[in-house]
Amino acid sequence: MTIIYFILILGGIVFIHEFGHFIFAKKSGVYVYEFSIGMGPQIIKWKSKKDETMYSIRLFPIGGFVQMAGEEVEVDENIPKEKRMQSKTWLQRFSIMIAGIAFNFLLALVLLFIVGLVNGAPTKQTYIASIDESSSAYKAGLRNGYEIIKINNKDNNREMFNLELIANSGKNVDIVYKDLEGKETKITLKADAVENDGQTKYKYGFGLRNNTENGILASIKYAFTKTIELIQYMVYVIWYLITGKLSLTNLSGPVGIFTLVGESAQAGLINLVYLMAIISINVGFINFLPLPAFDGGRILFLIIEKIKGSPVNPKIENTIHTVGLVLLMILMVFITYNDILRIFK
Repeated sequence: MTIIYFILILGGIVFIHEFGHFIFAKKSGVYVYEFSIGMGPQIIKWKSKKDETMYSIRLFPIGGFVQMAGEEVEVDENIPKEKRMQSKTWLQRFSIMIAGIAFNFLLALVLLFIVGLVNGAPTKQTYIASIDESSSAYKAGLRNGYEIIKINNKDNNREMFNLELIANSGKNVDIVYKDLEGKETKITLKADAVENDGQTKYKYGFGLRNNTENGILASIKYAFTKTIELIQYMVYVIWYLITGKLSLTNLSGPVGIFTLVGESAQAGLINLVYLMAIISINVGFINFLPLPAFDGGRILFLIIEKIKGSPVNPKIENTIHTVGLVLLMILMVFITYNDILRIFK
């Protein structure tokens, strides 16, 4: 079942992303050779008599693509000029590139709305749910029911709290909390070292909770708030990778996602819906980064074109995207290797 859930979740997210590109390409009159879900050899393919596009499902459910006329340097003389992507207006090309990212965020909003309706919509405020009386946190004055306001001078939410603990593992963190009487206090919290199977791990001795609200409006608010919090979280992840506070070993790829799918499935279907929302936001955010081989890289070249008043040399752009794709594949191999190592630890 984990395999089935994994394929459905990744396949669904990829389908939504590529469908965004596809529908805007069609709307702009671009000739689409193929709409594919998955990578590698084709296992299913079909083509309508009324449509030039080949639709296919490929063996590996870890990606997908929309192959459009005019994306490559070589000109396909069999395709009329007005149906090639290069012939379209700047706004049409921009909308085609940004659509996949936008559809990922829209999918996440819908899924988080469903989570809020079913489970109740967690509020933004984060409270201490339990605390170990032998921990440094308890000795520093934290108690059940206290609200965590800030961590390391950043507005607190569950994602940021977890990220700061990972990025500062073993180090002291600054906490601003509000007690039951509403008084705010700032403390420096020390991590407690714990030996486990010969490894030293660090804990802070307390768990967190959020209150929940019910209703359509509360669920809508939660969907947007959670999406913004997750995007903020990913911005900080990128920054911490650049500054060295996090390493590439902290990242997960398809193998890590497969493990998460299995764990979430055991907790119930709604947890899989939540996980799908998180992954969809991740896909949208990563594709928005202005890096070669990503949608954001192509959007960057469109912005450069707009500024300089003429397109970037297609050969130069395609070379940069090709190099970026090779580097991305190397990174994926490294991340997958680390995912496998974590499984057997």
